[in-house]
Amino acid sequence: MKTQVPATTPKTPSQREQIVLAHGGGGQLTDELIAQIILPRFGNATLDELTDAAVMTIPSCRDNSGGVADALTTRVALTIDSYVVQPLQFPGGDIGRLCVSGTVNDLAVSGAQPVGLALSLILAEGLSRSLLEQLLDSAAATAKEAGVRIVTGDTKVVGRDQADGMYITTAGVGVVTSGRQPSMRNVQPGDVILINGPIADHGLAVMLAREMPEVQSALTSDVAPLNGLIAELTETVPVVFMRDATRGGLAGVVAELAQRTGLHVSLEESAIPIRPQTLHAAEMLGLDALEVANEGKVVAVVRPQHADAALNALRQHPLGKEACVIGEIGEIRDGLCELRTTIGGRRIIQKPYGEQLPRIC
Repeated sequence: MKTQVPATTPKTPSQREQIVLAHGGGGQLTDELIAQIILPRFGNATLDELTDAAVMTIPSCRDNSGGVADALTTRVALTIDSYVVQPLQFPGGDIGRLCVSGTVNDLAVSGAQPVGLALSLILAEGLSRSLLEQLLDSAAATAKEAGVRIVTGDTKVVGRDQADGMYITTAGVGVVTSGRQPSMRNVQPGDVILINGPIADHGLAVMLAREMPEVQSALTSDVAPLNGLIAELTETVPVVFMRDATRGGLAGVVAELAQRTGLHVSLEESAIPIRPQTLHAAEMLGLDALEVANEGKVVAVVRPQHADAALNALRQHPLGKEACVIGEIGEIRDGLCELRTTIGGRRIIQKPYGEQLPRIC
């Protein structure tokens, strides 16, 4: 007599018993990890916003000449990020430039002016001293470019062949001076979506450098601190919402924008800037360029009457010369993001499931 085996239901991705690489990709699996494991333990009103930086109000006092203390408040932004990119150096940048730029950009898109960074190093035994000096020189030069100081840090060393040579964690503090903080809560139908230049350069440049070092390519990373560009934009027009399109790429930003606002987001494929060599590399690797990470691109939402002024402000800056309008916020409340393709078709853009290109930031 045969023994009947009870039917079992395969585990869904949300029920995985172990962490997988895709959990760190900034897509749907990352959202599940945060919602199911992290927020239930640490959730609060500030953290639950899930913004690039936490904006907090700090009370303080000032004693005027008459000896009477005036109550003051200061709004500060705090962010932190870890960098595990491989290789440590890639066309257009390295982990030093990446860690400073990424943290500065997270502060800037939150409406803050960066004032100080903390930098923590985890170094593997055997790492070349000359390479370490090059990477730290790059971080220092990028901090100077951004007008921010590295004011504290920490260093640890682990065993040989651990940490892939080097990991860096950076935290940043910034001061919020504007009375209105960019937020998805401000988005409304009719708003216009802009980006400051071509997408997907960073992720594909790193991927080719790591997986196909023998391939000669014109691709270079777009990694750069964007606080100067963003300051010029925000000083020109009131910005409704901003986000730097890193993990999950442009697709991750616009899909989340639609989902969290509940509004219909439309993008024009023909308007999205991408370099021919970048598009060729994406097609060669079978990747969707919309989902590839950037490290020097800000997606901004403005009111329609401010679109021309916003574009002009972006194009006046070296990092925004190729800025353009790529889409709009519709009136339909379906929480979907739609791409109108160059051949007249339409497709829904969703957040990537995991990460097409791991270890690119």
